[in-house]
Amino acid sequence: MSQKRLVSAALWLAALALLLWVLRSIPLTAVFHSLQQLEAGQIIVLVLLNGLVLALLTGRWWLILWGLGYRLPFGMMMGHRLAAFGVSYFSPGPQFGGEPVQVLLVEKVHQVPRITAVSSVTLDKALELLVNFSFLALGVSVILQTRFLGDDMGWQTAVFALALLSLPVFYLLALWRGRQPIAGLMRLARPLFGRWAGQFERGIRGMASSEKVAGQFFHQAPQVVLAALLISLLGWLVMVVEYGAMIRFLGADVSSLEAIMILTGIRFAFL
Repeated sequence: MSQKRLVSAALWLAALALLLWVLRSIPLTAVFHSLQQLEAGQIIVLVLLNGLVLALLTGRWWLILWGLGYRLPFGMMMGHRLAAFGVSYFSPGPQFGGEPVQVLLVEKVHQVPRITAVSSVTLDKALELLVNFSFLALGVSVILQTRFLGDDMGWQTAVFALALLSLPVFYLLALWRGRQPIAGLMRLARPLFGRWAGQFERGIRGMASSEKVAGQFFHQAPQVVLAALLISLLGWLVMVVEYGAMIRFLGADVSSLEAIMILTGIRFAFL
């Protein structure tokens, strides 16, 4: 067996081992019991809503790449996005992990230059975090005003949510002003890499070029950036509708506002 096949087999075995490890921590009997309560029509509704969420998330990335001059097959990009989600699921931390997969797939499959691929994923992720953290900040403010969780959530949570929100806001503003924040942080970390500093320097130059392209994109295609932001907002609206439908189908009697507040708590736990 060739070395390439050995590596591929080892990766598939590692993925299977991770999947089995995750399944061990899930109460499958309780899950199946809950799913048996759903009717066929309800399952179809949830599948369609989830597919719409995936289509909107992919649509934001597709639109950014289109604005950068690359019109890729939408169906294949949905597959790339699912592959990235699969990697993120097994990566430490909930917000990152699959982005290198997105870059690699559009570079290798569609011959998009790496700098452009990184720029598209950087913008896509920054807009995603902006909307995600905006929802958290809004949800926390609603919970605090309604005292939905009593004294279990204080003003410190609101400060934390606003601090999270400030990260993508300042990053996008820095790009718009022609800065390269991530490349700058990488330069600060360069002494830590010792004898690998040469290879790391190439990474710094690549990231700086990608952030430069992303910053220029703000000025050259502001309407595309705005459209991508609106798609992100629509995606969150559909996610709220999907979650509200899900818990109602499972028998929970909650209002739309209560569904938003519960989803906020879940997202904080996920974070």
